[in-house]
Amino acid sequence: MIIATAGHVDHGKTALLHALTGTDADRLPEEKKRGMTIDLGYAYLPTPEGGAIGFIDVPGHERFLSNMLAGVGGVRHALLVIAADDGVMPQTREHLAILQLLQLDSLTVAISKSDLAGPEALEGVMDEARRALAEHGLRAAALLPVSARSGAGVDVLRQHLLQLRDQAAGTERRFRLAIDRAFTIGGAGLVVTGTAWGGRVNVGDALWLSGKDVAVRVRGLHVQNQPARQGQAGQRIALNLVGDIDKRQIQRGDWLLEQAAPAPAARVSVRLRLAPAAHATLRHWQAVHLHHAASHCTGRVALLERPQLHPGDEGLAELSLDRPLLLADGDKLILRDAGAQHTLACATVLERQPPTRGKRQDERLAHLRALAAAGSDNVQNLRLRLSRQALSLPDLAWDRQLSEAGLAELLRAAPLLTAGQHAYAPEHWAELQGQLLERLAALHLQQPDQLGASRGRARRLALPQESEAAVNLMIDQLLAEGRLANTRGWLHLPGHMLAFDAEETALWRRLEPAFTDQGQPHWVRDLAAAAGVEEDTARAVLRKAARLGHVHAVVRDRYFSSAAIRGMAAIVHSLNQDAGYADAANFRDQLGCGRKLAIQILEYFDRCGFTRRLGDRHLLREARLFD
Repeated sequence: MIIATAGHVDHGKTALLHALTGTDADRLPEEKKRGMTIDLGYAYLPTPEGGAIGFIDVPGHERFLSNMLAGVGGVRHALLVIAADDGVMPQTREHLAILQLLQLDSLTVAISKSDLAGPEALEGVMDEARRALAEHGLRAAALLPVSARSGAGVDVLRQHLLQLRDQAAGTERRFRLAIDRAFTIGGAGLVVTGTAWGGRVNVGDALWLSGKDVAVRVRGLHVQNQPARQGQAGQRIALNLVGDIDKRQIQRGDWLLEQAAPAPAARVSVRLRLAPAAHATLRHWQAVHLHHAASHCTGRVALLERPQLHPGDEGLAELSLDRPLLLADGDKLILRDAGAQHTLACATVLERQPPTRGKRQDERLAHLRALAAAGSDNVQNLRLRLSRQALSLPDLAWDRQLSEAGLAELLRAAPLLTAGQHAYAPEHWAELQGQLLERLAALHLQQPDQLGASRGRARRLALPQESEAAVNLMIDQLLAEGRLANTRGWLHLPGHMLAFDAEETALWRRLEPAFTDQGQPHWVRDLAAAAGVEEDTARAVLRKAARLGHVHAVVRDRYFSSAAIRGMAAIVHSLNQDAGYADAANFRDQLGCGRKLAIQILEYFDRCGFTRRLGDRHLLREARLFD
């Protein structure tokens, strides 16, 4: 478990941590010299069970608030320190606003320097603290007077903190750790530290380092300042890493991930919750500072429901980020004004890939509200997302931070169809199948002299946005149900028939005798000359004959009879069975033709999908295509 400190500068946070743990969390020489915390510091309190509670000592000075926000990311408990001789100060309220927006599991308030105030003054500060908490809608798990100098109340505070427990560790999710420090140790090498947001990590695990986008391996672990073989969500972890990386290439805000991440998001849909302070207002397209985990960037807020939000309001918005961030569903970002003077709101991520149009339509806003209401319910979130479009399974796993086992369990819990790397709601799947059939019907009306379309053309015409695997599965289902027919590789509606008209029939009877010599190809110009017709007229009839399955054009204007093609397909099949492949040489020898014609025929079989080419070899793909 990790506890972040909070409070105004010089209210005794670091001294109190020293009294609680025996550790001086001020680690930088400048901090020692100036007597104030500038960057994050760390201290650990051993627990009776053999573990440790980690403390993050965050800066209290307003100039270092970005460092404070880097320290509270992913933390579920806070210790607010208010000095008895000072009372509630501006940074106390700023920190309270941040803690209220983050909705932590618990907040403990320590009234420090209690030995510097008399009983009445101390009670007055405690009353002031209660009022400040109430103004921010917060309630303290405990409000305790302490003195780091005399030790008064420190034991009581320590026992209270030891009794705290994390409500939701998130160990079932993917491992994700926000890096806040990187350094090298002699004899060990590169070490990074941070807060684990989810999952588990073990010595020997392979991880992905964002920023540099390289794979690294975990050589060693320290968890809550103790050597360990495993770390998990909700802990401070130091990882000794091995890989093609050095300290200079790592920045605060980078992530260590269980798997490679998708591209960082530059736009996200969010639910905003504004702080109750009077200055907390947001206008459409207002410039803001955004803090997420250990990252900080700037951006703008596009309000979706109304042009302005006021203190305490909630609303839907889209964040446009000047620097893309690695975000997942449910992640929280703290928004501060353009001058970085005031905390304005907390944004909870609802959607990592918002559409580019129709953002303010009623249906769209209702969908975002439903996503917000679903919260951490993975099944409901999945149903909502499937109701609108096909869903990429890798994107779903990242957005919900699901392990492979977690994704499989979720897919079993929701009614859906999977095709390749996409999932579909049954209703959406049926709509897409209907769309495919409607487009084929339109094609039959537009081109009645064509038998139908190939699989590839059907996909381009009807469902260009869907994956090839999904469209092939739809077609297979429609064929099995008898709602679609396949004639020699052409897809068409069952009632659609192709036939010669009377004039075409007469011409075909004049051309057909040439194909009784089944092994020989014929050029269109020769057939036209023999029949005494125009070349274009003969070409049109032969094309239709090919669609009817009477002949096949291995190259433009050069035709074989269907019987000849089947015979040559049998040779290719035999060569694949005997030699493992067909090529120009062995096929030419079997067929007794020239090398050029052998290559043309083999390439025709590749185009048809009967074979596939690998170098100069043609390997059997579908043995029954020309049966």
